[in-house]
Amino acid sequence: MKRILILGLMVLPFFCLAQQTIPVADNLVTENIPALSGSLISDVKSYTESRGASLVAWHPKNKEMVISTRFANSNQLHYVKREGGDRKQITFYDEPIGGATFEPTQGSYLIFSKDIGGNEFSQLYRFDFATNKTTLLTDGKRSQNGGMRWNRQGNKIAYATTKRNGKDRDIYSMNPMDPTTDRKILENKGGGWSADDWSLDGSKLLVGESISINESSIYLVDVNAGTKTRILPEKNERTSYQAISYSSDDKGFYLLTNKDSEFDRLAYYELATKKISYLTSSINWDVESADLSDDGKQLAFVTNENGLSKLYVMQTSTIQYQQAQLPTGVIGGVDWSADSKSIGFTFLTFDASSDVFEYNVETTQVTRWTESELGGMDVSGLQAPQLISWKSFDTKMISGYLYKTSSKFVGKRPVIINIHGGPEGQSRPTFLGRNNYFINELGVSIIFPNVRGSTGYGKTFVDLDNGFKREESVQDIGALIDWIALQPDLDASRIMITGGSYGGYMTLAVAYLYSDKIKCSLDVVGISNFNTFMKNTEAYRRDLRRVEYGDERDPKMSAYFEKIAPLNHTDKIKKPLFVVQGGNDPRVPYTESIQMKDKIKQNGGTVWFLMAKDEGHGFRKKNNQDFQFYSTIEFIKQYLLN
Repeated sequence: MKRILILGLMVLPFFCLAQQTIPVADNLVTENIPALSGSLISDVKSYTESRGASLVAWHPKNKEMVISTRFANSNQLHYVKREGGDRKQITFYDEPIGGATFEPTQGSYLIFSKDIGGNEFSQLYRFDFATNKTTLLTDGKRSQNGGMRWNRQGNKIAYATTKRNGKDRDIYSMNPMDPTTDRKILENKGGGWSADDWSLDGSKLLVGESISINESSIYLVDVNAGTKTRILPEKNERTSYQAISYSSDDKGFYLLTNKDSEFDRLAYYELATKKISYLTSSINWDVESADLSDDGKQLAFVTNENGLSKLYVMQTSTIQYQQAQLPTGVIGGVDWSADSKSIGFTFLTFDASSDVFEYNVETTQVTRWTESELGGMDVSGLQAPQLISWKSFDTKMISGYLYKTSSKFVGKRPVIINIHGGPEGQSRPTFLGRNNYFINELGVSIIFPNVRGSTGYGKTFVDLDNGFKREESVQDIGALIDWIALQPDLDASRIMITGGSYGGYMTLAVAYLYSDKIKCSLDVVGISNFNTFMKNTEAYRRDLRRVEYGDERDPKMSAYFEKIAPLNHTDKIKKPLFVVQGGNDPRVPYTESIQMKDKIKQNGGTVWFLMAKDEGHGFRKKNNQDFQFYSTIEFIKQYLLN
């Protein structure tokens, strides 16, 4: 009897849940979202429980590492002692952890960053393995702190911070074991500064200044004097230079640059002669990341070749390099182990979430360190994304990736067009996670376009949407809609537009420019008017965004912003709109979404609204992601499929 009774009690909550609606948590603000059936939770559970893992750092002495993964509501740090070994969680916060780095001599502690509620005012903390205690290192106020770089002695970090005035990013140094040693090395103007690497004796520091995606400089800083000398470019020019690290003899440094090239190349700069040598000119794609081994003898670098990653290993003595043989997928950065024999990297494919792998340069063997759970998601029927291209209004060819529905669906399929943010970003053929539900269960195909302004296709292509050219990228989506109409397996009468951040602006712009060609749209943290956006985005970002979008202080540009603002064309948005926002967003403040939502309502349009008060630029916590997912499914069922 007891056993039967216990089983009955176990079933009862599930039965009630299936009949009830999903509650709206206190941290969520909703408008017009209908009651969501509790059955949704169980229906989609296999799509909401997957997780991924990413490499954070190798231990400096032992063949061990720290990774980031989620086992509760947010990504935390976990310690892994061997390939395939157990993951021991070492941080336990409600907020996700940002970057982290080991103390580089003994590995006795970590420094990590964390913000509150997605506000991006990250603070630095020290985690001591001996005591499991955490110590706040920075001011704990409304400042951004990050980009830690260790000196070779392992007793000092350089980092960038906005704590002086919230706008300009200065360079500071600190002994993390004694936060009172914190001192300013370099005072800067602008928000794009970073500490890149120390010289061997710690007297010099390579510092970068980013103006835009296609313009950045490298300076050499005298740490004691606090003075800086620009190394690259030698004269004013619109070129990007990004320092990687000093060479092992300190005679020069490795860098990435698009000087005299459409793409970022790996290069070496000799300090004495001021000569720059290009090392990867035969690769006609971006080198997007690189890392020098601790012994200085090898460089690992990753290229982005039409969205797919390739890993190469270069011998610094000969400048010869070979490609590592890896499966087809995308690599999220590389990190050498302390013995200079292995390269750790995060890797993901269209049918597997991100995991951590090791490539041994001596044996050429690939070893998997983590195997993240997919939560019961069936990926056996997923089709590899298809690279597609179409001709835009000016005959320029635009490309993207098409994820087709499961083969169990027949006939023309509805389409979601998902536009990336940035705009200096790129959609790549990666794992869709919970979005696979739309493909597998709802029979919706998804297209991820790379409109003009996207990275990965050369610096000229990146510039094609700047300033007064802004709406030309929107026209690329108009051309994509026309391309869909010509496809025998896609239904041009059922199209939903979605995107986040700049992709949210694109969503809103398409919603009014092509209202007669779409069924609905979903805007996530999108810009509704560039004038109000520039006024309210955080001060440290403003000048950087002006280079891309245009300077609102110029009357002509301000007038253009008003002309193209979706906020000023809400009368043309005839199809249902869903607006999602983070209440603490420092990039695209919540006011951008509020004013858009209110204007649609005033016009009598259909608009759903969801805001999480404890999130920033997109939802990072699982409970909020889940509610957004449930709401999105209901929106798609009502307005795209019905």
